[in-house]
Amino acid sequence: MTTKKPKAVSGKIHLKWIRSAICAPVKQKLVVKGLGFTRLNQVIERPDNPAIRGMVAKVPHLVEILQ
Repeated sequence: MTTKKPKAVSGKIHLKWIRSAICAPVKQKLVVKGLGFTRLNQVIERPDNPAIRGMVAKVPHLVEILQ
């Protein structure tokens, strides 16, 4: 009997909230909240997948990708 190897983790992405969402449209505020940010200049770690990349693409002026 063969054993299956666990699926490789696609990696993590570090995000930083750099600009306030006060003047941003409601949809963009919801994207920032959906990413999990609670305060400005906060750095969070999320899985690097197309869903998170798409959310970041909607608010590139508010969020920064750290290396």
